[in-house]
Amino acid sequence: MRGIVIAGLFAFALLVLPGMLSDYWTDVSTNVGIYTIVAVGLCVLMGRVGLVSLGQVALLAIGGWVGARLLFATGLPFPIVLLMTGLITMVIGIIIGLPALRLSGLDLALITLMLAGAISVVIAATDFPNGGGGFLGHTEAASGGTSARRPALAHSVTGFYRYTLVVVALMFLLALVHVRGRPGRAWAAIRQSEPAALAAGINVTVYKLWALALASFMTGVAGGLLASDVGKLFNLQFPIQDNISLLAVCLMGGIYSLWGGLLAGILFKLLPALLNNWGLPPDLLTIIFGVGILQVLLTAPAGLVDQFPKDMAKLGRLIRRLVGRVSGRVADTDTARSP
Repeated sequence: MRGIVIAGLFAFALLVLPGMLSDYWTDVSTNVGIYTIVAVGLCVLMGRVGLVSLGQVALLAIGGWVGARLLFATGLPFPIVLLMTGLITMVIGIIIGLPALRLSGLDLALITLMLAGAISVVIAATDFPNGGGGFLGHTEAASGGTSARRPALAHSVTGFYRYTLVVVALMFLLALVHVRGRPGRAWAAIRQSEPAALAAGINVTVYKLWALALASFMTGVAGGLLASDVGKLFNLQFPIQDNISLLAVCLMGGIYSLWGGLLAGILFKLLPALLNNWGLPPDLLTIIFGVGILQVLLTAPAGLVDQFPKDMAKLGRLIRRLVGRVSGRVADTDTARSP
């Protein structure tokens, strides 16, 4: 039954939802899907392995520019470009993360945040190529000139949304296969206790690298989709604070569940669009995320994806009890009135 419900929701989002939305909200939904991939990768790293990363948005920037260069400089089919972007970003992510594998907790979080800052500085200082022909083209114009191409079957806003949704489903299944298989069991052991995992014969370094490679690959694929979606990339599209915000929404959604990554993508991209549409200041988002983090830490450590169904079940039981009491009183009244 759960699989049927999930398949039905996916079919609705793929086939029906675009017809109910304007181009603007369809594009917002596309961005939700892209950042959902990044959030699911972070849920694998932190929730399954215990590796705290504050550099996923910076890695997304690398994946975006790698994808943009391949789209500008080659005529390869779009799926091949996405695959190559994921693999190249995976290698870069492993190289960046390899020195930090011996760290954990706050130390690892600070190191990854500093690496994210360094990546942003390098991209800004070197005018990382974002447009034009070949591998070194750069432009400061936000519109006009050469833009990253889209798949042949997805030139329109709606078409690219559907293409992105299919890729999101594939990346989610890729993460799910890993979590349900042998790597997932090894990651769970490492998260609980590295010494115990070593005593059980688990190669901690290999499986940590495995998780880092998987998250980097998924983030690279998301970067390729983002490059194709926006057409041209600029350094200001990847502020350092987004790395912290992404971790916050993953904690709010549920860092220990891949479904929490889906909810995190919605919170990360849909909430700012809603605030902008309602004319509310964007700084309000920081307050909402801060309150959400406090709520998670105090009452729902597994996030909304775990707490919300429990709250709805409690509400359902309460309503049933109230309805039962009212029905009993009505029955008693009817009995008393009968001759």
